[in-house]
Amino acid sequence: MAIDTLAWFDGEVCRLQEIKISPLAHALHYGTGAFEGIRCYRQASGGGGVFRLRDHMQRLEASCRILGVALPYSIDELCAAVIETLQHNSFDAAYVRPLVFLGEGAMGVAGGDNPVHTLIAVWQWGSYLGDDGMQRGVRTLITSYERTTGNAAPIRGKLTGQYIQSFMAKRQARALGLDEGLLLDRDGYLAEASGENFFLVRDGTIFTAPDSSPILHGVTRDTVLTIARDHGIPLRLERFGRSEIYSADEAFLSGTAAEITPVRMVDDRELRSSPGPITKLIQAKYLELVRGQGERAAAWVSTFDLSAR
Repeated sequence: MAIDTLAWFDGEVCRLQEIKISPLAHALHYGTGAFEGIRCYRQASGGGGVFRLRDHMQRLEASCRILGVALPYSIDELCAAVIETLQHNSFDAAYVRPLVFLGEGAMGVAGGDNPVHTLIAVWQWGSYLGDDGMQRGVRTLITSYERTTGNAAPIRGKLTGQYIQSFMAKRQARALGLDEGLLLDRDGYLAEASGENFFLVRDGTIFTAPDSSPILHGVTRDTVLTIARDHGIPLRLERFGRSEIYSADEAFLSGTAAEITPVRMVDDRELRSSPGPITKLIQAKYLELVRGQGERAAAWVSTFDLSAR
């Protein structure tokens, strides 16, 4: 079913389904685009609120720099465009997808004079991994696909082309009737899921891959680390493999789309608890924050009123 909402495209608000992109757009052939996933939540006090909007736009700008593409708009302009697009759609809760990509021009791999297009699309989207997954936990598989190293691809950018690995890992898990695929790094340590960061809990301590690992430095991951520190939960950013995952007390995924989703199974192993007590706490505090509750909400939530348009 087509998403038929109003979008912001190259500075103008228009119907998403009326935007025309050339079949020879460079990004369609070579994956030359940068994107973000952002969520807007209905606020407990009323109105809408976009969670960590500026942080996401700063990462988009960094991704464009990594790609070597000049972002046509400032971070302030893009943040304002997100709010404008949500207001035009009368959405106080939605998923937001900014995308910067190369259009038709030089058709060689390196491109040339290709125009840079900027899109902000919004739609209403529920739980990415399902309501049951949010409540009871998802079933995951350590797939046969390896997370690319930093010497092989620009892994710190959220770039369209390099998500083919995630696509393949997710499809492998789905083909086996599971919910999500996990990827190891070259050395056999857990890197991340197809579209989320991965956390395990053992003896009351949260473990996750360190910043130096081949992972995307997720905005939601950073939020989880902050919540844990705020609540005095011990953290260890270090590498771990299959054995540590199989013997964990609990585990969860973090991501803008997935939010905080418990993991109940890895390969054929059921974890000890799903959701466990620490997962429940992190999930509850996260869902409070995004809806404007908690001390950090004022700095992290960009609020707006639908009647202000």
